[in-house]
Amino acid sequence: MQVLSKLTSVPITCKEYVHPWTDSCGIASAEFLIVAVQDSFRIYSAVYMLSLAMRGRIPSLGELKRTIRGLIQSTAFLTMSAFSYSVFLCALRRLFGSYNFYTASYIPAYIAAFCSILVERPSRRGLLCLYVSNVATETGWNMLKARGLARSVPYGEILIFGLSTSILLYYYRLNRQKDYKDSMFDVFRFALGDSEVMKQNEDVAAESRRESRGRERCRRSATSYRLIQLVVRAYLNVISRIKSLKKHELCRHKHSCLYNTLSGGARMFSIGLGIQVIMKVLFQARRIIRRPALLKRAFLSKEILKLGMFLGGFTSLYKLSSCLLRHMTNSDKAIYAIPSGLIASVAFGYYADTTIALYIMWKMLQMTYNWGIEKGYVPKIPGFTMLLYSASTALLFHAATLEPLALRPSYWKFLYSISGGRIMVMDRNGFDVYGLGTSGQISATSKLCNTPPVLKFQI
Repeated sequence: MQVLSKLTSVPITCKEYVHPWTDSCGIASAEFLIVAVQDSFRIYSAVYMLSLAMRGRIPSLGELKRTIRGLIQSTAFLTMSAFSYSVFLCALRRLFGSYNFYTASYIPAYIAAFCSILVERPSRRGLLCLYVSNVATETGWNMLKARGLARSVPYGEILIFGLSTSILLYYYRLNRQKDYKDSMFDVFRFALGDSEVMKQNEDVAAESRRESRGRERCRRSATSYRLIQLVVRAYLNVISRIKSLKKHELCRHKHSCLYNTLSGGARMFSIGLGIQVIMKVLFQARRIIRRPALLKRAFLSKEILKLGMFLGGFTSLYKLSSCLLRHMTNSDKAIYAIPSGLIASVAFGYYADTTIALYIMWKMLQMTYNWGIEKGYVPKIPGFTMLLYSASTALLFHAATLEPLALRPSYWKFLYSISGGRIMVMDRNGFDVYGLGTSGQISATSKLCNTPPVLKFQI
């Protein structure tokens, strides 16, 4: 079969392509609207209720009102994304008389995404942009691989994670969190503490004097443990000796470098292990109730250690390498965060995940861009977040229409749900002329994601 140019028009109607189940564009759009409202409300109800629950207290009347307003606005945003996409698909076909490779999905999806992001609260636009850019990056890479223009790089996700995390840690060492509030800095503070943040020399000296007095008090109070059992006393004695070992005068942690490394790694390992255990129990609760033996099998599984090994290993390696650099150079510089971050990122191999790596990469790019604007290195582009969101979302919708095998299965299922299954019954046979095997990809994706072409709603 002859492969047409991407700009060559395909003479198919929107009835044949967008809504083969009805002759009316208006009825098809109304169906998309009603289904999208239902699914959007369901999704964001769970999100906003979870947000309230995580505060750990009974919400006030003002918080409830803000939550309801946010729920309605977010539901309108997501509904607008699905509904306006179908509207613009039909409108562009009526305007140009046919479809080509770009008007088949990308251009109408871009317009729809831009209109919908205007509906959402400005405070949420950055987070949404970060998420869709993450998924779009993976999708774009898969599209390039399918064309033979790129190939998988061994341990590529570890490399992306390492480079991106190192730069973010450099910003953290520079104490950038004072100027740029971001949850990523809160994660670093929780895992690494404030001891890796650069401070003035006089602050370091004062802090060192306070820690010396603290260690002296600890030695005087050691006699209070004489009556404790022998094993516990021996353990405390070992810990006390490790704490009192040497540390560099520029190190801002309270105890020795060895203790700082071991205690930080052990703490994060236990947190990672606890998260995995809780997740295992929650997601397999029904099976465990029916077969209690599965609980023992789950705890003995090597999989349950992976998150803990990553978190604990990353923390220990970063702290250890940072201390070694201070000892070897007799100095403390923010740039040391980069080699320390690269070394620590080796631990990501225990829990290597493309989604996490790409999220960290986009977070690093976001902070770098904002810092570049502050320093005057790059110009500020008005509406850049909305433009990037629109371009990323358009790529995802385009892939779902013409190259669904490049799309992340979870995102395909999301589009399937938000459209009430209509994304499956859109007739793409006319676009096989572009040489992508679109109709075959749709069938393969349906089997892979277990999404049968059944409509959940009928007018």
